[in-house]
Amino acid sequence: MTNLPATQKMFAVAHASDISAARRWGVQLAESLGFDETTSGKLAIMITEAATNILKHAVTGTLLIGPARQGSATGVEVIALDRGPGIVNLVQSLRDGISTAGTAGTGLGAMHRLADEFDAYTAGGAGAAIYMCLWGSQRPPAKPALQIGAVCVPVAGEEECGDAWAFAWEGEIATILVADGLGHGPDAALASHAAVKTLQAYPGRRPEALMQSMHEAMRPTRGAAVAVMELQLGLDQVNFVGVGNISACVADGATRKQLVSHNGIVGNNMRKLQQFSIPCPKGAVCILCSDGITTQWDLDKYPGLFGRHPALIAGVIYRDFARGRDDATVVAVRYQ
Repeated sequence: MTNLPATQKMFAVAHASDISAARRWGVQLAESLGFDETTSGKLAIMITEAATNILKHAVTGTLLIGPARQGSATGVEVIALDRGPGIVNLVQSLRDGISTAGTAGTGLGAMHRLADEFDAYTAGGAGAAIYMCLWGSQRPPAKPALQIGAVCVPVAGEEECGDAWAFAWEGEIATILVADGLGHGPDAALASHAAVKTLQAYPGRRPEALMQSMHEAMRPTRGAAVAVMELQLGLDQVNFVGVGNISACVADGATRKQLVSHNGIVGNNMRKLQQFSIPCPKGAVCILCSDGITTQWDLDKYPGLFGRHPALIAGVIYRDFARGRDDATVVAVRYQ
């Protein structure tokens, strides 16, 4: 199983007029993925409620909307992020009719009810993050061995993201790829997508050999920083090969083990390949970030976040640590 490269469309939410643009784009995406009218209508309500919730409680925030793929199942993901006061009692707020803003109180309850997958994270005074996914006619397994969440967005002013990520799973081997094409825009995207296509062509290839194949495939491009993380499910182990400035770690809720990338540019100046292997116990989360994310994040400062959906982990890291002057990618994978 190999997923296709996916970036999200980012919508700043600051005015009521912003809601219609996000809703319209989300419905167009759903229709392009083959959603029927009823399911597209559910998505429209979810997006509307998420954006309205931001305006009412946080004044401003961000919606990230993009495709979700797991095997042959296709869906649409929505991540809502804000830096407002947070949600005082999340469980209570999920009940229809509960409101702290003098409204009908159907926002969180409606989102929770309509979404096929729903999760939320909040911390008092430190904002809120909401994750929703709506699947099409075919749904993925209810409890996959790996749970994946990602944020991948272009720098402001660019339509095409120079970062890309992908995931492949064959038997007991799962491979996570993050590529950051040099610079940004279409030429950077050409480089990073060449890395993704290589993983799609050779999903079972080991990290060093896969990186070498990417190096050859990317020679006609400007090159990219690339990280390949291989998770061996049967051995509870991660093997990692990285070239360039992409950070990677394995967090188990108590410790965070950082992995090392060597200097160089895949496709141009790849001087050294070296594989590092560390344990990856069940329940751990593998996190990879392009250099559009600072390295200062610490999950320990977000009580309870480690146990939420990986998309919320990726979303909160993006919200609070994106540099804002480059494409940004965070991929989080929980080994369940």
